[in-house]
Amino acid sequence: MASIFDSIRRAGFRRGPQRILGGICGGIAAKTHINVWLVRLVTLLLFALPVVGWGLYAVVWVLTPNHRGSIPLERWLGRG
Repeated sequence: MASIFDSIRRAGFRRGPQRILGGICGGIAAKTHINVWLVRLVTLLLFALPVVGWGLYAVVWVLTPNHRGSIPLERWLGRG
């Protein structure tokens, strides 16, 4: 039985190698072929809305695998 974490990995999105903080912007840029600095600028603008910016970033970071496929939430739950 495939877990939700396996489904997340199959989506092909990874936290990017061009990381400053959590790698989310680098991953979005790599997946969408958009300049990483443009993605970072949009993210900074979203951070002006505290719940939306910071909250969304935290949720995406917790659910997104890194380049090795490790998902933070899965590790915290003791499944990874």
